[in-house]
Amino acid sequence: MRKRILVNGAGGFIGGHLVKRLKTEGNWVRAVDLKRHEFAEPPADEFIVGDLRDQQVARGAVEGIDEVYQLAADMGGAGYLFTGAHDAAVLHNSATINLNTLEFGHQAGVKKFFYSSSACIYPEHNQTDPDNPKCSEDSAYPAAPDSEYGWEKLFSERLYLAYQRNYGTQVRIARFHNIFGPEGTWTGGKEKAPAAVCRKVSEARDGGSIEVWGDGRQTRSFLYIDECIEGIRRLMESDFMGPVNIGSEEMVSINRLAEMVMEIAGKKLSIHHIEGPLGVRGRNSDNRLIQSRLGWAPMYSLRQGLEKTYRWIATQTELTSTKTA
Repeated sequence: MRKRILVNGAGGFIGGHLVKRLKTEGNWVRAVDLKRHEFAEPPADEFIVGDLRDQQVARGAVEGIDEVYQLAADMGGAGYLFTGAHDAAVLHNSATINLNTLEFGHQAGVKKFFYSSSACIYPEHNQTDPDNPKCSEDSAYPAAPDSEYGWEKLFSERLYLAYQRNYGTQVRIARFHNIFGPEGTWTGGKEKAPAAVCRKVSEARDGGSIEVWGDGRQTRSFLYIDECIEGIRRLMESDFMGPVNIGSEEMVSINRLAEMVMEIAGKKLSIHHIEGPLGVRGRNSDNRLIQSRLGWAPMYSLRQGLEKTYRWIATQTELTSTKTA
């Protein structure tokens, strides 16, 4: 049966890709965001440019909708989330969006909600060892995220679960681990590590250098966007509500990430380490639960995803330099 689906945050990276997938499956899709997509107009049947903090916008967005994918949030990379300068906005904006979407969606009879949470909800004290971080779903409590962004995500997880308990609302919750790929933010301060590194390598001359925050030994795992969309859809179509990690278990240091991008670009560059916001020392997706419940595991290697992402960002940097020349 053709579903009427709402994607909040469709002007963003993951939301834009999700709209494409939902349309290929034959669904009717309404998209909502503060802005149009910067790089590729999602093929939605209806695109509302509006602020989901506004109750009227949120109420109108859920009218006549069967399922909601709630990806709208005030977010960015470490340079935006971990300085402390945006904490009040991050908490207020994202919480308001979730409160509005869930309450008005419930009133409108929406059958099912997907909520995009984050690996940032995991306790900071479990991620001090870069080689052995603990990010299993059951390790979220006692709660001690390292940022207000993580605290808001954890609050909203509980909000969705409370609506399920009290009102029978169907919810599905995923904790994303560093999603990357083409058509995402790659400059301006809100970009994440893979995009930032790809941009720096693309802009650098062979034999030059790039800057990396900290000593570069901090570790992360990164999941290519196509894998993320597949995980979302499998979770939404299952009878498992989560929360569940959607990420890769291929953990690398930021130094190694930079080296991989240099290899893809065919450039020999040195790394200049500078001070900057870092987040936790180590983080890696624990995929045991999603493998057992949904039979899902990523197929792309990190290098395969980086090859596609680097080519796209290199093209963007060339276009930008041409416009400013």
